[in-house]
Amino acid sequence: MFVVVGQWMTDVVAGLPGPVRLGTDTPAHVRVLGGGAAANTAAWLAHDGHPTTLVARVGDDLLGRAGRTELESLGVTCALAVDPVRASGTCVVLVGPDGERTMIPDAGANEALAPQDLADDLFAPGRHLHLSGYVLLVDGSRMAGLSALDRARLRGMTTSVDVASVGPLSDTGAARFLSWVTGVDVLLANESEAAFLAGLPEPRPDDDAATVLATATIAARTLRSAVGTVVVKLGRHGAYVEDAEGRTAHAEALPVDVVDTTGAGDAFAAGWLPAWCSGADPTTALERGNRSAARAVTRVGARP
Repeated sequence: MFVVVGQWMTDVVAGLPGPVRLGTDTPAHVRVLGGGAAANTAAWLAHDGHPTTLVARVGDDLLGRAGRTELESLGVTCALAVDPVRASGTCVVLVGPDGERTMIPDAGANEALAPQDLADDLFAPGRHLHLSGYVLLVDGSRMAGLSALDRARLRGMTTSVDVASVGPLSDTGAARFLSWVTGVDVLLANESEAAFLAGLPEPRPDDDAATVLATATIAARTLRSAVGTVVVKLGRHGAYVEDAEGRTAHAEALPVDVVDTTGAGDAFAAGWLPAWCSGADPTTALERGNRSAARAVTRVGARP
């Protein structure tokens, strides 16, 4: 069973034909969809048949109630705390013609996720805790994230943390973040996040495949001093891993027509984690993660 702790959001996705024209209208194709890194991963896990419980905090509002209904329809068991004051989290997602996205989030009730929102009976041997890094990066929810990691370790669960986003990560600082995740079994990060945490230069969008892979290799080796296994998600260049035994692997991304990259990393985690938990070799686990990510990017939105 997977216990996923983190953000639940509503995504307002605006598909743009070109650059935003500031100060005037920019026509777009707008959809309202479920989002939030943790909720997305939970949705893909459940969609693929893995028993999954999502722990998050929502507002006492229409969005929160609709979100629960949607996730339950996908097979997710929802352990959602209801905030009597704060609204449910919302994120405006701007998607360019190339499928790349810019996120403008209002975390709302997510910022108040508290240790008492984590039911004690969720933590048991044989289960896996997956924590969204957003929980640690927000002051108001950090104690909930740290409590989840501590309780999972005490109960003999395996643990993973997905870093989440390089913007708030850079505001927090690498040393602080690494102090919170030291000892987790798996750390998942994209190329920019991994480079930042490892103290490497910011990757450039036009870096060639060899440069991208070299950066991922150095970052993973550096971060392995703090965690068991490091997975670096490389977008169109696939993914790279160095595991707790020192084994390394790289798997190429699948050639697909990209529509929307929102939630691709969340879907990758939902493909990679069950493979890793079942003892799959590094290459096989990466390939399953890449397949899951490929499904996500060929559709609008972050969920199945």
